[in-house]
Amino acid sequence: MDSKAPLDVIASSLRAARGRTGLSLTEVAKRAGVAKSTLSQLESGTGNPSVETLWALCVALEIQFADLLEPPRPKVQVIRANEGWAIHSEHSDYTATLVAASPPHARRDLYRIVVAPGPGRESQPHMPGTVEHVVLGSGRALIGPLDDPVEMHPGDYIAYPGDVPHLFKALEPNTTAVLVSETS
Repeated sequence: MDSKAPLDVIASSLRAARGRTGLSLTEVAKRAGVAKSTLSQLESGTGNPSVETLWALCVALEIQFADLLEPPRPKVQVIRANEGWAIHSEHSDYTATLVAASPPHARRDLYRIVVAPGPGRESQPHMPGTVEHVVLGSGRALIGPLDDPVEMHPGDYIAYPGDVPHLFKALEPNTTAVLVSETS
């Protein structure tokens, strides 16, 4: 077993928790009563944290200790076409529906996807904490975790963990989508 793996999980969990709070390294270190350099080392996957240091950081970040070692997994979220909270324009035929807000300090990459029917694209897990968001533009597809993909139709939205094996399989010709890969 790789002895650095737990430090990598702790590092990722600390970065994600701090990102969700929107707090700076300095502020979290101050609240936890630890040196900023210590927190920086822990977020980069180095150092040798004590239980006391990790507990103090958990209190400062308002997370459970177990979240450092096994962070909460993103849930699969589906929004079907014509669902969701929509805002309509007064002056034109325009509707905006927010399907996913960006968490603080997240990285998002946006892709336009064109897929033909066939065996589908099975993707290996991406970086820990990755979440993929897909809005199907046309066609029909099976999308999501490899062990439980969801049939999607034009206009449907799905969010699922990208750090587990996942699938995008077109069920009709001319299937298109917009995919956002988010890593915090």
